[in-house]
This record gives sequence, C-alpha cells and structure tokens, in this order.
Amino acid sequence: MSIADNIHRINAELAGTAARLCVVTKTHPVELLQEAYAAGARCFGENRPQEMAAKHPQLPPDVEWHLIGQLQTNKVKLLAPFVHTIQSIDSLKLLREIDKHAAANNRVINGLLQFHIAQEETKSGLSLAEAEEILTSPELPQLTHVRLTGVMGVATFTHDENQLRQEFQTLHSYFDHLKATYFAESPAFADISMGMSGDYKLAVAEGSTLVRVGSAIFGSRG
Repeated sequence: MSIADNIHRINAELAGTAARLCVVTKTHPVELLQEAYAAGARCFGENRPQEMAAKHPQLPPDVEWHLIGQLQTNKVKLLAPFVHTIQSIDSLKLLREIDKHAAANNRVINGLLQFHIAQEETKSGLSLAEAEEILTSPELPQLTHVRLTGVMGVATFTHDENQLRQEFQTLHSYFDHLKATYFAESPAFADISMGMSGDYKLAVAEGSTLVRVGSAIFGSRG
C-alpha cells in the first residue's frame, strides 16, 4: 500500500475515537513527508532537533511539528521558532529553557510530560512523584511561554496485549490525576500521547488522543 493509502486507512480507523494521527517522519526524506502531507497529514513527529530544523523550511507552514525524542537543553533554540509541541518534557530545567527561547521568539510552545511506563530501563521518562515535583515548583507559573498540554509515554516493546493495556491504563491514570489536581481549570491540558505502529489500536481503546505512527505508514526501514 502507498503512503497515502496507509494514512487514509489509519485515519478511517481513528474516526469516531478521541485520537488523531501524528505521522512519525524521523529518518525519512522530505519527499516522503511531502507525500504524507498531500495525503492530508499535518502532524509530523521527529526525534532529532537538527533533522526537524532541516526539514521544516521544505514543508508548508501549516505543518504541526512535534518533537518526540529526548531533547537536550542546548538544542531547544533550533526548534523554538517553529515547533508546535515538545512531547518529551522530563525536567524543570528543560521547561525553563523552552520558556526562554519561546519568549525570545514571541511564541508559546506546547509540552507533554513524558512518563516512564514501560518495563524497560532503556525507556526514559518521569515517575508520578517527579512530575508532581515539577508541577508544584513555585517557578512553574512564571514560565508563561511554555504550556503543558498533556502526557506522553512509550510502552514496552512486547506482543503481550495485557501488559500493553496495563501500561496504557497507567498513563491514562496519571493524566486523570494531574488533570484533576493541577489542571482542572485548564482546557488545554487534554492530550494523552500513547500508541505506535505496533500497538496504536490498543492505545486508542485505552483513551489515547494522539498516536505516533511511522513504520505502519512508511514501511520498516532496512
């Protein structure tokens, strides 16, 4: 199937759910991103700031760029002029840096708190206690150019559906707790980014609002 066929199929599957598609475009050439754009995709997810910054000028201005990989503070300035959402917020230090560079560009950048939900040490992310430490910091309200809009998590790479469901349910419970405790008056705090090519259907069933799909659209890279 073509890139367009795959995008149309996934969007049809997501119709009537709370979830929308973010096409993971990392490592793929701009020509393939343009095919995805022509098929209606507008949310593109990249892992590397340098790669995203290089691709950005070659795509139309209505692309919603999401950084889904770990972000070092010294790379924030590359993205600040255009990035829509940084899905991998894991420290107050990073929030501080995003706020600084967003302010310099007269913008507000969205961010998702990344949680560690997988049974794999290689996956990064916050614990609930670490997230609450960030959210209760007296410094946070002063960061007016970065807006927290939800949570993100990467599940374990496994075919065990029960385990995947459990991990997605954990992330959803974190979202519910944070929403009730810290963001009850904030309609913008609404996203649960979970689910990738191999498990997005399960994630959608567990309440994902944003699925990050790459290989199911572009095919596996050899």
